[in-house]
Amino acid sequence: MTKSIFVTQPVLPHLADFIPYLEQIWDNKILTNCGPLHQQLEHELCEYLGVKYISLFNNGTIALITALQALGLEKGEVITTPYTFIATAHSIIWNNLTPVFVDIDILTSNIDPKKVEQAITDKTVAILPVHCYGLPCDVELLKDLADKHNIKLIYDAAHAFGVKHNRKSLLNYGDLSVISFHATKVFNTFEGGAIVSHSLEMKTKVDQLRNFGIVDEVTVSDVSLNGKLSEIHSALGLLQLKDIEQTLNARKVIDELYRELLRDVDGITCIKRTASDIDNYAYFPIVVEDSFPLSRDELFEKFKEHNIYARKYFYPIMTDFDIYKKYADHTPNAKWLSEHVLCLPMYPTLELEICQNITKIIKGL
Repeated sequence: MTKSIFVTQPVLPHLADFIPYLEQIWDNKILTNCGPLHQQLEHELCEYLGVKYISLFNNGTIALITALQALGLEKGEVITTPYTFIATAHSIIWNNLTPVFVDIDILTSNIDPKKVEQAITDKTVAILPVHCYGLPCDVELLKDLADKHNIKLIYDAAHAFGVKHNRKSLLNYGDLSVISFHATKVFNTFEGGAIVSHSLEMKTKVDQLRNFGIVDEVTVSDVSLNGKLSEIHSALGLLQLKDIEQTLNARKVIDELYRELLRDVDGITCIKRTASDIDNYAYFPIVVEDSFPLSRDELFEKFKEHNIYARKYFYPIMTDFDIYKKYADHTPNAKWLSEHVLCLPMYPTLELEICQNITKIIKGL
């Protein structure tokens, strides 16, 4: 291939359609501090996602940090997965809590509830699972564990925009759910994120924490961060939301084509996406088995020879980073998957012919 094909490409509306939103911002001269477009986007996202309350943030990492703070967790341990992006673990440390990494179910790539239960102690204050690749965790079993031990349950739902489980939004599970609107995500606002909560009281608290802990002009209740989303980012979100169904449908077509073309390739396994009622096809991860002629890393390099840039996502696992090695535990499934997984290019405008060429490279080995 002559042009470079990356693992993802941001979805962008037509620039001409964005101009009227910019003109509105220029006219009202409100750029941030929860202006009218920010409020409108919160309202429209609640309706589209089927959630009661949503609080927009400038990125998903600040939203994760704030979610843990909003639950008022005292010093203690938070059980999470080592098979995730670094922001998940960072949010725990930023709150002066201790991460406890437990293994995953290798078939789903999500945290294993059995391992979670084994790790719960009197120091445990919360569970922070990740809906990896937008695939739902075992939300029912994790809820039972949280209720049984009276601990909080916060979902890193960065990948899970628009996913439905048991006929309702996956974001309605847990005490709080955190979404990312980063440029690489299914729905983006350039940079951005959100916390989904289930009561007006919690939303009010989250909104205050998002704004330095300010309650009113003379009251500051908490030491917290500035996590507000600007009007320009909000405007982009409103425009993106108009075409989200076309985006999801295009992703579905690509997902189905990849699966058909790779169905009978020995040594290549496509991670199944059958756990949700409505999927968002956020990523297309394959597992390069030991029986395949090339290792995962060799296939990764082979793709680059053809100007195809796949992604080892997630690699390495959290506890292989020097800063998290002291928290390492026995997580063989996470370790194995991180060394065998490869995410193929997946974005709505990806040409089907390119998908076919990508699979021909795999089959030609």
